[in-house]
Amino acid sequence: MRIGVWIKRKTLAALPPVVLLALGGFFIWSATQGDRGSNGYVQRQQDQRAAQAQLTRAEQDFAAWERRVNALKDKGLQLDALDERVRGNLNLSDPNDIILLYPSGQKLF
Repeated sequence: MRIGVWIKRKTLAALPPVVLLALGGFFIWSATQGDRGSNGYVQRQQDQRAAQAQLTRAEQDFAAWERRVNALKDKGLQLDALDERVRGNLNLSDPNDIILLYPSGQKLF
């Protein structure tokens, strides 16, 4: 009976430190490996850089479309340029047209 009391007493004495060490280990692991830890911070930084690059591309596309739309307004509409674009898109030409070929890397619009 004495040995059972001794085991019970030692187990109860060791239980709080073991629980506190396990809890502390969990928090340390979460601080480094968890979603909100240092590894998660690095992943969020990479996601932010990717989103910033995507935003830059979207703003460039928006600016290009804005230029195109402004060119179609009454004040900025140039009939010669419009005729040129229509002929280019439809792949048509007038027999009196002079055709100038641009390098493949150079865009008109």
